[in-house]
Amino acid sequence: MIRTRFAPSPTGYMHIGNLRTALYEFLIAKSQGGSFILRIEDTDRERLVEGAEDVIYKTLEMANMPHDEGPDVGGNYGPYVQSERKNDYIKYALELIEKGEAYYCFCTKERLDSLRTEAGGETVAKYDRHCLSLSKEEIEENLKNGVPYVIRQKIKDGKTTFHDEVYGDITVDNDELEDQILIKSDGYPTYNFANVIDDHVMNITHVVRGAEYLSSTPKYNLLYEAFGWEIPKYVHLPAVMKDKHNKLSKRNGDASFQDLIAKGYLPEAIVNYIALLGWSPSVNQEIFTMDELIEQFSIKGLSKSPAIFDIEKLTWMNGEYIKKMEPDKFYDWAESELKAAVKRSDIDLKKVAGYVQSRIGTSKDIAPMVDFIDALPQYSTDLYVHKKMKTTKEMCLEHLKRVLPVLEGLEDWTNDGIYGAMLSLIQEMGIKNGQMFWPVRTALSGEPTSPCGASELAELLGKEDSLARIRRGIEMLSADVA
Repeated sequence: MIRTRFAPSPTGYMHIGNLRTALYEFLIAKSQGGSFILRIEDTDRERLVEGAEDVIYKTLEMANMPHDEGPDVGGNYGPYVQSERKNDYIKYALELIEKGEAYYCFCTKERLDSLRTEAGGETVAKYDRHCLSLSKEEIEENLKNGVPYVIRQKIKDGKTTFHDEVYGDITVDNDELEDQILIKSDGYPTYNFANVIDDHVMNITHVVRGAEYLSSTPKYNLLYEAFGWEIPKYVHLPAVMKDKHNKLSKRNGDASFQDLIAKGYLPEAIVNYIALLGWSPSVNQEIFTMDELIEQFSIKGLSKSPAIFDIEKLTWMNGEYIKKMEPDKFYDWAESELKAAVKRSDIDLKKVAGYVQSRIGTSKDIAPMVDFIDALPQYSTDLYVHKKMKTTKEMCLEHLKRVLPVLEGLEDWTNDGIYGAMLSLIQEMGIKNGQMFWPVRTALSGEPTSPCGASELAELLGKEDSLARIRRGIEMLSADVA
């Protein structure tokens, strides 16, 4: 059975690239009826960020990617946590020493720094295997005296070839590899060692990670061979790019999953969009539910080319998801933005929600679209001029003067009532519909665009405020055309 794992380090927010890796791991497993494992790789104790583990759990929950197994936590699956199995890794490292595939290294920081100095200080020099030549007696004496040490992998001579499901066969000369540290001086394993041990122990069949790990893969394979273990299948993913030359990076201020949620994007839209950042479905389709992604996903659809994160495309896709939301669900999601934008107690916010739902890309688009409701903004009478409708300021002034008494005497202040009264006047005057509705809509909103038409706006604002705004429009136009 296919088994994949998402193995993030709790060092901050969920980067978009990390979330895409998790998604592909989830889809590879689920598309084949397999298992998706969550493993927290927290052995780099200096980089841990408080609360980062909770960010990982919350992100996977919001993204609808539950993991399948782990330690029991109150009846639920918790993640596997590397730091809780510290002694297991040391056991495996000692086994490698016994096999002659690893060795104790007692070199001080000062000596290692001197290697870099001798290399010019610009690049990190390879370790010179100084401690590989220590005698058994010297090693035992150092251990007995408590001399600090690390355990290093002994890289064998020759070449290492491996197959990647995306990039094909890759061969690396082992001379390019360094005797990497397996166990650090604090007793914790390095990421490079712990992930090999855990992937084997957890029977991971497909290792999915960023293409930046391609160069490290030969070292992992040499460890598998040293233990006599089966090597998993590798799926290395190209980078997610900000543009053609720069990778998407939280360090450079690029959005994380949490940032996008805070900016008004829906989790399911984000997941749908990042699924297409490096994967091409076999069907002509862009909008996918998670079940549809699981049904359609195939490793064969993964690309070698880096994918560029296009915020405009995400915003479009988010808007498509918003349009398809049930009205009540949309209102619940948008309620806080609506209440922050519209303070008037006499306004039906559910009606406002209905007007804006099909017009926004994110929830943050709501406020600028409806902020005219609380108070008419300062605006220029140039807004009344509409080339397509062939309106002029003089025409709009005349039409507002004609419609005002009609609306003042209207008792049925509903959308249907207002629309009917205006339509009767239009027919009586023999003008085009837009030549009446445009100036009324402009007077009511003071904006070049609005979430609904003139009659809907008038009903929403109420009779008193609507008439006051129309009178204000008459005053402004009268002063302008005088």
